[in-house]
Amino acid sequence: MINAKQRAFLKSISHSIEPIMNIGKFGVNDETIRQLDLALEKREIVKIKILNNNLDDHDEIIDFVLRKSRAEFVSHIGNKFVIYRQKRKKENRIELPV
Repeated sequence: MINAKQRAFLKSISHSIEPIMNIGKFGVNDETIRQLDLALEKREIVKIKILNNNLDDHDEIIDFVLRKSRAEFVSHIGNKFVIYRQKRKKENRIELPV
């Protein structure tokens, strides 16, 4: 579980990254979660864009993605949200403030 200071730090990092995944009209499926797991293991912090053709509730999508990916919520602005999950390997981890 990340604290407020760590969340603020991760938000500052997320400003400079582009979304690497889009959630379209078909929503989130098993393949989407598998790809997201790979991205989180490599990058730790991921920005996701919910496309306009997706009519599902954004909060429900975010909750589902967080639950399935075992990630932490960082931020949600408009149709983009950011999640974080620490790498299993210690090398090249993002150093969070205490």
